[in-house]
Amino acid sequence: MSDWLIYRGAGAPHDGIEHLPPPPPWRDFDGGPLVAPPAALDPSSERRLGVQRREASHHRPGETERELVNAALYLRRPLLVTGAPGSGKSTLAHSVAYELGLGRVLGWPVVSRSTLRDGLYDYDAIGRLQDLQIARAIPATPAAAESGTPAGAEPADEPGGGIGRYIRLGPLGTALLPSARPRVLLVDELDKSDIDLPNDLLNVLEEGEFRIPELERLSGSAPEVEVLSDDGAQVTVRDGRVRCRAFPFIVLTSNGERDFPAPLLRRCIHLHIPVPDKERLAAMVRAHFGEGADGRYEAVIDRFLDREPGDVRAVDQLFNAIHLTQKAGWTDEDEEETRRRLTAELMRPLDRTR
Repeated sequence: MSDWLIYRGAGAPHDGIEHLPPPPPWRDFDGGPLVAPPAALDPSSERRLGVQRREASHHRPGETERELVNAALYLRRPLLVTGAPGSGKSTLAHSVAYELGLGRVLGWPVVSRSTLRDGLYDYDAIGRLQDLQIARAIPATPAAAESGTPAGAEPADEPGGGIGRYIRLGPLGTALLPSARPRVLLVDELDKSDIDLPNDLLNVLEEGEFRIPELERLSGSAPEVEVLSDDGAQVTVRDGRVRCRAFPFIVLTSNGERDFPAPLLRRCIHLHIPVPDKERLAAMVRAHFGEGADGRYEAVIDRFLDREPGDVRAVDQLFNAIHLTQKAGWTDEDEEETRRRLTAELMRPLDRTR
């Protein structure tokens, strides 16, 4: 295996990220102060990586896949991953985080209503106003009355009058926090977004930073404010600006439902994952159902692969068919007919309604 590969696709944790060379001068960021390292992988990653994380050890990305992942790491560029549903696009982000020890994967599932602000941060202005109104309705304590502090006044000992308690960074905003190691961010199904979101992402992905206007206005009196991150941790935002130190490893996935603007494509490394072949499907089946499962359910795998040109099937359909076969325990001839019939129904091509 080539020595330049940081992500090796070996499915075992290692310290390769420590040997990642410095970024290109045009992708070198200097954000601060550094935040604490993230927590370890959460249950979401464990589910995607398979029972006891077996998929991480069975997942063997191809040479092109490994090379383009590493190109994104070296160049500090987002990785745009396209492919059919169930081809392993999302799992790739979790595999990189697991192998390189980059902690919890930040996830941003995109829908048609998603905006850039959703990914960056949320400011609960209504909640702050309601809390202030409630506080003003509470009579002042004797100590407050003696000091001349009016009832319901905002906390004077908190920067910005406590505004940080009402701001929470989104997954993209958290990924851009200044950290010693890159965070892993999965922006799932970007092709389902409104037409404006890919263009709105351009500046943030290029500059590696964003501003929070609500905190910028207070930067003179409160240059540092603590807010909540997507991880649930308190982090410091300085002068209302979040700027990364290590550019995050960002995976943008697309099922190919739309084309993206050329400026976004120029800022990304593009990886297309083909439909899984029998060898890769067998590895996925072993990951989720144990050693030898690919042999026991070879007929189901073959049925999944037996399709007309252009038919669309997701790997989840294969997993559902195997799980039902495994748990139902069909053995006699009548039950075998039931198995074949239900397997065909569960693995019906997604682009067919009948």
